[in-house]
Amino acid sequence: MSADSTAAVRPRNRKQTIVDAAGRIFSEHGYHAASMEEIAADVGITAAALYRHFPNKYALFAACANVMADRLVATLDEVAPGAPLVDVLAAVTRGTVTHRASSGLYRWESRYLDRDDRHSLALKFGQVVDRMTEAVRREYPLPGAGLRAVAALGVIGSITMHRTSIAQRRVEEVLVESALRVAATDPATGGGGAHAVELPSGPVSGTRRSEIIAAAIPLFEQDGFANVTNGRIAEAVGLVPSALYRYFPGKADILAAACLQAAGILAQAVEQNLHGADDPGRALLALARTYVAYSFEHTALTSVANAELAGLPTALRRPLVSAQREHIAVWERELRAARPELGQRQARVLVHAGFGVVVEAGRKLRWEDVPANRDAVSALLVGALGG
Repeated sequence: MSADSTAAVRPRNRKQTIVDAAGRIFSEHGYHAASMEEIAADVGITAAALYRHFPNKYALFAACANVMADRLVATLDEVAPGAPLVDVLAAVTRGTVTHRASSGLYRWESRYLDRDDRHSLALKFGQVVDRMTEAVRREYPLPGAGLRAVAALGVIGSITMHRTSIAQRRVEEVLVESALRVAATDPATGGGGAHAVELPSGPVSGTRRSEIIAAAIPLFEQDGFANVTNGRIAEAVGLVPSALYRYFPGKADILAAACLQAAGILAQAVEQNLHGADDPGRALLALARTYVAYSFEHTALTSVANAELAGLPTALRRPLVSAQREHIAVWERELRAARPELGQRQARVLVHAGFGVVVEAGRKLRWEDVPANRDAVSALLVGALGG
């Protein structure tokens, strides 16, 4: 085949095709578990051809993050200034759902991008948040417009965090309705109580395994799982690196053990706080307050788990996924009891939307653990569910 004929069949949008494929793979497997070879194979080219477009995995990841942000900005640019909030939400939701498979990497962009790229991306997302805040404040002039805006965006972004199968038109309706409720919720109506929820204590401190876990999680959060060595973890607890292997085969096992412990704490707290909830509304509120309390008390672990769980080996990830499904099943049961009109998939989408509210509102509040913040996030979470 001649060079001319080769050029004739080469797609003109090859670079965009690569970015789309990379976004899907990064979202599914995580940044470090994804490989350039896997991305190249997905596109149908060689790794060498991929490197002609992007010099390394970091450059490709940065391009994916920027494309995702640029799409959001462009989507909002198409909405007329002063348009009703529902139109703004619908536009962002439509774009996010359309690119659902490749948009999940927003979980990791601040963790893996360098300072300049993080700053550039933050400016783009800032435009989206500002536009949303303006629309929320105009339509619902209540306190905390910025908090309600990012919480509404958390509802929409939640669709990238799970794989529940549901028709695009229906999921867009569910998400827009949920985001509208969040925007209309006064954070001051939390009613008190989230700060009063008590979580069961963790494993007995003083054991070497618990000390290792307690030392490792802040390191994972600060520097990223892949950048923390076993040597650093061992040093943090006063061990030589080889001694660490008496307790854990590797750092992935440390993360998995931490997540399992946290899942156990959450499951016990849910059982404890649901006891005595004598109607679906009270049960839903108890769940919301419990989950918010857990999120504020285990911020570092939650952040690390959200970013790194996808990259864990299958054998370690399987029991964590099972625990997560059991937890979500409790939410689905209580939500459908409170709102019988919901189907199972709709309820599951809403549960994840509520989790998205907690993540984004918590970040907005810098996870400052004070009673007012816990109550505000609880109110927004319940608003997302429509309980």
